[in-house]
Amino acid sequence: MANPFVHIELTTTDIDKAKTFYQGLFDWELTDQEIGPGMTYTMIKVGEGTGGGMMQAPTPGMPSAWMPYVLVDDVVAATAKAKSLGATICHEVMEVMDAGSLAIITDPTGATLGFWQPKAK
Repeated sequence: MANPFVHIELTTTDIDKAKTFYQGLFDWELTDQEIGPGMTYTMIKVGEGTGGGMMQAPTPGMPSAWMPYVLVDDVVAATAKAKSLGATICHEVMEVMDAGSLAIITDPTGATLGFWQPKAK
């Protein structure tokens, strides 16, 4: 598969409740990482399969939701192509620490999807 799902992310209204629930339900390994002043991102290790992360919703009133990320070779080109095919760009391309770059789109049917390009090694 050329563009597999590589990361699944939960943005939640109650991070502590979500962590307790999912760790109890699936016995996932959760590791908190500081990603900025007062900002924590929880990495999810699932064993086999695609891992992910979870974080507190950054905007008041934002609903809790899971979002998948797809691996792309060029996040800028993938975002431009999606836009040319009718997608709305929810979050322009941004670098994520020293890990890579992401962008978030909404497809013409209203579904949201993230693009992920790891940083070249």
